[in-house]
Amino acid sequence: MSSSSSDGVDEAVEEMFDQEFDNIIDSLVDVQANKPKRRGYIERDREQGHNQLWNDYFKEHPTYPADMFRRRFRVNKPLFLRIVDRINNEVPYFEQRKNGHERYGLSALQKCTAAI
Repeated sequence: MSSSSSDGVDEAVEEMFDQEFDNIIDSLVDVQANKPKRRGYIERDREQGHNQLWNDYFKEHPTYPADMFRRRFRVNKPLFLRIVDRINNEVPYFEQRKNGHERYGLSALQKCTAAI
C-alpha cells in the first residue's frame, strides 16, 4: 500500500513539475515574441547634404551664381539667410537636434530650403 501511495505522490509531483515547466516555457516564448523589432538604420549623409547646399549657394564663391539662386528660390540670398536665421531662433522645429542615437538631424538651412 505504501508503494502505491508513493507512486501516486510521485505522479502528482511529476504532473505539477510538467505544468510549471510548460508555464515557464510559454512565458519565455511570449516575452520573446513581444520584444519590439529594431529597424535598420539608413545613413542619409545629412551633414554632407548641408555642406553641399552651403557650397552650391552660400559660400564666398558658390557653385551657382546669384541669379540662379534667385530663380530657384524666388528670393535674394541675404533675405533668405535672414529668414533662415529668424526661423531657426524662433521656431523649435527648425533647430538642428540630435536623435535618440546621438546623430544630428537636418540643419536649419536644409529644413528652410525644403520649406521655402
